[in-house]
Amino acid sequence: MNALNQKVESMDIDIKHCNNINSAQISISESKLNIKFAPNGTGKSTIANALRLRCTQIDDALSELMPFKYRDDNPENHKPEVDGLENVSSTMCFNEDYVSQFTFRPDELLSNSFDIFIRSDVYKATEQDIKQLVQDIQEQFTNNPELETLIKNLGELSGAFKVTAGGGLSKSSAGMKGLSSGNKIEHIPPGLEKYQPFIQSPKSVTWIDWQTKGQKEFAELSDSCPFCSTDSTEKKEQIEKVGKEYNKNLIKNLINIVSAIQQLGDFFSDDTRDKLNVIASLKDGVEKEHETFIVTVKSQIDDLINKLEKIRTLSGFHFQEGENVGEKLPSYKVDLQFFNTVNSPKTQSSIERINDSLDSLIQKAGPLQGKINIQRREMAKLVEKHQTDINNFLINAGYKYFVEIFGEGEKSQLKLKHIEHSSHINGGTQHLSFGERNAFSIVLFMYECLAKKPSLIVLDDPISSFDKNKKYAILEMLFKRDADFCLKNKTVLMLTHDVEPIIDTLKSVRRRFNNLVSASYLRLNDGEILEQPISAEDIKTFAQICEDIMQSPRSPVTKLIYLRRRFEILDDKGDAYQVISNILHKRDKPWDTREPRNEDDEYPPMEQDAIDAGCTEIAQFIDDFDYDSFISNLSNDANIKELYAASDNGYEKLQLCRVLTQDDTNNSVVKKFINETYHIENEFICQLDPTEFDLIPQYVVHECDKILEEITE
Repeated sequence: MNALNQKVESMDIDIKHCNNINSAQISISESKLNIKFAPNGTGKSTIANALRLRCTQIDDALSELMPFKYRDDNPENHKPEVDGLENVSSTMCFNEDYVSQFTFRPDELLSNSFDIFIRSDVYKATEQDIKQLVQDIQEQFTNNPELETLIKNLGELSGAFKVTAGGGLSKSSAGMKGLSSGNKIEHIPPGLEKYQPFIQSPKSVTWIDWQTKGQKEFAELSDSCPFCSTDSTEKKEQIEKVGKEYNKNLIKNLINIVSAIQQLGDFFSDDTRDKLNVIASLKDGVEKEHETFIVTVKSQIDDLINKLEKIRTLSGFHFQEGENVGEKLPSYKVDLQFFNTVNSPKTQSSIERINDSLDSLIQKAGPLQGKINIQRREMAKLVEKHQTDINNFLINAGYKYFVEIFGEGEKSQLKLKHIEHSSHINGGTQHLSFGERNAFSIVLFMYECLAKKPSLIVLDDPISSFDKNKKYAILEMLFKRDADFCLKNKTVLMLTHDVEPIIDTLKSVRRRFNNLVSASYLRLNDGEILEQPISAEDIKTFAQICEDIMQSPRSPVTKLIYLRRRFEILDDKGDAYQVISNILHKRDKPWDTREPRNEDDEYPPMEQDAIDAGCTEIAQFIDDFDYDSFISNLSNDANIKELYAASDNGYEKLQLCRVLTQDDTNNSVVKKFINETYHIENEFICQLDPTEFDLIPQYVVHECDKILEEITE
């Protein structure tokens, strides 16, 4: 269905008692980019965290957003709440925490490159087809407890021994430690025969530990036995001998080896089983010939386990590019004549079923070959697509890096390279700037979202720190490509203190975003966030805004404030601008700031002809304009206070506060906002109408209120 004709549903989210927010009602249109523009301090990050925490599976996750005012005293039992997300099963959030946790690995940009970049829906479908073809082989492992036991016990026996570089057995391995002193369970040392029931019991390790601990810790306290309190003077040497002859760890290793041999039992050939039993029963420990035999057994066990594991995990990745599947599959069959140590009737029975399933698969080699070829083509297409897209973004954003996806199959890795260096970069944090890491992070976040498919994607101030070109490059990468490869048509909430993305998507290049953007302004008033929709018609040039003001019933002083800004935006510092500037500075005799200062560092007075020309031009906008009348009006603090009280937006209040104080205030907060709104300090051609969208934060207006209260009439 065409996006323009598609019915868009919306979620009405209600947030209560979260950090600085008492209440907030925001609407999120599904399958759209929802841009919420708000000044810093409004609570954008709180909204992002509230949505993220609400969708976790952690009970009471929202409690970390409990407002401080309720942490000590909360008689009405207020608690953080988020309603309206009933249809949202999962969410992913891009914020500072995501960037800080995004660690560039030494050998790749992120740890799960394959799942994010290659395991697409098409790939998964083909992967499932391949699994269906090899299903019979998998079932030989999943439905065969006997085979599972064989592999497990073989692994345990082999794992007990380690082979040195010289081909011998490592003395430090658990198996050699268990066999090195001989089998003292069967061959009890002389003088300790009476302990036979304990030594040869199933609890021998526990008994040895108990006996040696008691002897070591308490024997010095008394000549009495620490266990029965009878005199043990004559038996002390015998008791100590148990600790000298037996070590619980060595006995435990010995028992494990004997147990593994017994459990494998008939899986071994008769000759192998007999020899292993002899070795495990030696009185004085193993000799060289015994070690050589164990190395042989271990080698064959390891080879068989590796072969079985290779069969069990058989997939398209086991075949090289261009390799003939039908010719390679027979090599997977197990020939037990080369595994004589386990070549027994019982092992043959298990292996025959595996070989039979491989024979069956060989008959399907053609279809399997076809599916593997499809899988390879899909992988190659995705690798090329993702590399090209990311590298185009890096070029458009002005970065001197590019990426390549290296490796085969599930070992694929996204690696970073610099255009002036031939090898990939080991790691990223030591080379990339903060902004570059942010840019990489948000792009890779997008790909992670495509892989995980969350119901709601939240972007918490993702691009405000970038310059104009990079901002637009990121918006293009995230929202202006094929919907399968970007966040287009996904439900996305972007919270930002930067109005530029709204100007771009709704005004400057709105056709490119094809009605897929919903924008609004969030204003915080006394803990309540109010949402105000923004349309393309709300974005105006200041000339348009000024023209509307001139046609409105606003006071002449207010109109003069807007008119001054209009001339400054047009870079028209002519007669009219000079007159307005002098009036707002309440000068009885206007200066001409276009002329150089004199020796007293003062500007010369304006010529009367220039004053008259300026007043005539201003009169075209403001009826009955008169310089002296305006000066008289502005010099009356009561008049300015009255206008201030009647004003309905922060922009006008801020300018009236400036007129009243003439910048004679130590309040740095107010000075900062006056400078940003009184003088032209940005490059926006368009902006939101300040009479419709109150963009000055409430706390700044409160500071202006305080200043006016301190000024006497």
